[in-house]
Amino acid sequence: MEIIEKLGKVGLIPVAVFENAADAVPTAKALAAGGVPVMEITMRTAAGIDAIRAVRKECPDVLVGAGTVLSFEKCKEVVEAGAQFIVAPGFNPEIVGWCVDNQIPVTPGCVTPTEIEMALGKGLKIVKFFPASVYGGVKGCAALYGPYKSVGVKFIPTGGVNEDNLSEFADKPFIHAIGGGWLCNPKDVAAGKFDKITEIAKRSVEIMMGFEMAHIGINIDGDKESESVVDALSDAFGFEKKLGNSSNFAGSGIEVLKSNGLGSCGHIAIRTNNIDRAIYYLENKGYEVDMSSAKFKGDKMVAVYLKNEIGGFAFHLLQK
Repeated sequence: MEIIEKLGKVGLIPVAVFENAADAVPTAKALAAGGVPVMEITMRTAAGIDAIRAVRKECPDVLVGAGTVLSFEKCKEVVEAGAQFIVAPGFNPEIVGWCVDNQIPVTPGCVTPTEIEMALGKGLKIVKFFPASVYGGVKGCAALYGPYKSVGVKFIPTGGVNEDNLSEFADKPFIHAIGGGWLCNPKDVAAGKFDKITEIAKRSVEIMMGFEMAHIGINIDGDKESESVVDALSDAFGFEKKLGNSSNFAGSGIEVLKSNGLGSCGHIAIRTNNIDRAIYYLENKGYEVDMSSAKFKGDKMVAVYLKNEIGGFAFHLLQK
């Protein structure tokens, strides 16, 4: 998996500032334990370079990038130290050009149409949007996405994003990933509160995924039998009766199939903010996805079943 693609799959990019390079490895391990095996180590302190070296050596499964890269010289230095991707607050033609020429993933800061077109001119479609809170947040990204949707531009908002507003960004198709320092607060790092960092990472992943119950499906064999079940549910609870080709619905939460579908007892549908990202996280937890069951709208996946049953039910994901 390419690095920029993996950043999108993980979806969260912790922005780490270290005063002491010795804190980098336990922070990386804490984030990975919380489901976020990525770090953007900033060059805002003298410890940044040594922090990158340490994490690359001790945490091979953690994707490590360098942030706040402001000069061509610093860019070369962080790459030599092991940085796997480069993040810059603005568009520096020298940095971007060198990274592109040397096939080093780079996400420069772009908050205007001119800067986005400069990035496109270098073959870049994923750009940093910084500081997001100053330049309109989700609305700012949406406005810029409009004219560049057709060429695939997406944003990594950073600056002003936290647990409170994370969900505003998580379900938008123009957001590639979300960055921020809330995932590894420097005060928690300095105090050695690595368990807290893990908790915040886990909670942020849950917010980003946005898993919620969509409906439950009941296996019934036969058209008349299916409609009879829906009639009973409508009579008992007042659920609206909706007839369909392969199944009927009682309200929006109960699907009654006309033939026995997947799952010993039926199926449960779970909505998520980003189905591709959900697949990545579930597979990392050991759940298998049945890609032969995937349904698409255009080139976008909108539904897919897991191979695993839980409690006799098959589960499928639905794109919100």
